[in-house]
Amino acid sequence: MLVLIVEDDDRVAQFLHRGLHEEGHTVDRCATGAEALSQGPGQPYDVVLLDWALPDMDGVSVLRRWRAAGMTAPVIMLTARSGVDATVLALDAGADDYIQKPFSFEELLARMRAHARRGEMSGEATSVIIGPSTVDLRRRVVSRDGVERELTAREFDLLDLFLKHRGEVLGRSTILDRVWGMSHDPSTNVVDVYVRYLRTKLDGEGPSVIETVRGRGYRLRRADES
Repeated sequence: MLVLIVEDDDRVAQFLHRGLHEEGHTVDRCATGAEALSQGPGQPYDVVLLDWALPDMDGVSVLRRWRAAGMTAPVIMLTARSGVDATVLALDAGADDYIQKPFSFEELLARMRAHARRGEMSGEATSVIIGPSTVDLRRRVVSRDGVERELTAREFDLLDLFLKHRGEVLGRSTILDRVWGMSHDPSTNVVDVYVRYLRTKLDGEGPSVIETVRGRGYRLRRADES
């Protein structure tokens, strides 16, 4: 999952970042409400962890402005506040969940997985057509010419990134960061290898549905181009 942490306490943020990274998630962090308002709506986050007490504004205000801007990512509020009133305020502002500090990291992970599953299941599309292939997004299976081909977890993550940015050119360093959680490494060809795997499963006789843009990266062709 691609996770955004909005937390001004460095110790808490580092604890969350380290734990989530070890679980295989890609993590971004903002330390202020202003940073969160700038970054949040512009990225396809799967889950957002939002602290209530930020140095420049409260998390509830950030959340209201996110929702007003059309941000739909699941948001879990993290706070030391307790009581029904605080919970109601957060949920009414658009939070999907509310967890009180200190909390169990395992419980947080379980809640994140639950909200990610709901997000996958609530979407209208359960399949998508990519060139000559149909991808079942729930089963993670590609169907072409009457043959089904399963996608590995990493192949699906890569395809999911392309789908979220269909028609846009994605650089190798961006893909490496979003799918593998790795900083730029000019010595690795893992992105090219996995693009080749996807092409093998998605492509028919015509041009590849994943276009190589020389010097820039890769682009999943739009539906009207495939």
